[in-house]
Amino acid sequence: MTAGGPGLSGLIGVIRERVAVELSAVVRDGQVGAGWPVADQRAFAAGLVADMLRTNAEQALTAGRSMLSATEEEQVGRTVLDGLFALGGLQPLLDDPRIENINCNGCDVVWVRYADGQRLRMPPVAASDEDLIELVRTVAARSGMEERRFDRASPRLNMQLPDGSRLFAAMAVTVRPVVSIRRHRYPRVSLDQLVEVGTITAGLREFLRGLVLARRNILVAGETGVGKTTLIRALAADVPADDRIVTIEDSLELGLDRDGLHDDVVAMQAREANQEGAGEIGLAELVRWALRMSPDRVIVGEVRGGEVVPMLMAMSQGTDGSLATIHASSSAGVFAKIAAYAAMADGLAMEATNLLTAAAVHIVIHMTVAQGRRVVGSVREVTGADGLMVTSNEVWRPGPDGAAVPGAPLRAQTAADIDAALTARYHAPIAGNASW
Repeated sequence: MTAGGPGLSGLIGVIRERVAVELSAVVRDGQVGAGWPVADQRAFAAGLVADMLRTNAEQALTAGRSMLSATEEEQVGRTVLDGLFALGGLQPLLDDPRIENINCNGCDVVWVRYADGQRLRMPPVAASDEDLIELVRTVAARSGMEERRFDRASPRLNMQLPDGSRLFAAMAVTVRPVVSIRRHRYPRVSLDQLVEVGTITAGLREFLRGLVLARRNILVAGETGVGKTTLIRALAADVPADDRIVTIEDSLELGLDRDGLHDDVVAMQAREANQEGAGEIGLAELVRWALRMSPDRVIVGEVRGGEVVPMLMAMSQGTDGSLATIHASSSAGVFAKIAAYAAMADGLAMEATNLLTAAAVHIVIHMTVAQGRRVVGSVREVTGADGLMVTSNEVWRPGPDGAAVPGAPLRAQTAADIDAALTARYHAPIAGNASW
């Protein structure tokens, strides 16, 4: 570090500001086109950083000050570029493939959760809470399909990061700014991978695969963070490649349009209202739009309100094989949650909602955490509606360790459809399917 010169953090701030000014000038003066690729911008900025570090070393030598070590120069360059093109102090955490969740309660209270369930506190991700807010604003301005505000007038931010992770941030309504990032560590996930990590058994894998191929409408339920989105992506991996899929999400997470497994995917994301309070497009409206796009399957990332009735209508009107997630504490509790959402949004009586649910939903899968690992604990087959109740059979129920084991028998037609779908897929009967 240069004695008598700016400290390392001060030098980083000075260089970052100068590089930002230079980048803006290049764009403003028309030296590059409007579509200047980010990779080229970063390469240009890296050259500027190198020049500035060289000038700093020459000035330190002339003034008789100690110069930065090679390690310190590398740290300055990486921090400047990450601050401009990545996520600053959050980037090293995002670069760690073992980390699943990142939670910042202010700039210096940082917790991460690893894939094995371990939680650790990490070093600060910014020099101050103000710097953390500015970092989030910068990310919001350049990421996603549209620029999103983050200030006292818009104290909530919910968006997708370039790597597919989901970022949620809040300020003004909390004592300190809060940032939570949910990561997807794998660009693709399959039912086979879920067998390997113990989420499902080999027998349940073939059963779920058969449901997808037999075009059953499936709701995946569970509490926050149990892996509902991951299971949806794994189920979708078995959707035939030529099926037309429309995905509807609050924040783009599924990534079926980028996984290389599906040829015809439309990914739609809800839009918040602008500064004047206009322009909001909710999930319910997007579900209605989806039905005009001739989908073979509709996938709703998370049902939590007014979109429940349009989703049920979509499932019951020719888009068999559709998928959605919903928060619920048990597989049986899903039906009450659907009825509550429908009553709040559309004023539907429970009897009417139950009839619609029975006509639309074929299967409910419930995920939970048992003995420290995420598992499918229950699977229900919907059999009909009886007044204030949706009737169902728990065809896979929690075993001694909490993971699902075969339970009540399937209806004969469902079992025959699954067998036929699997036989058509593998061109031979599947061994060991007697459990369904």
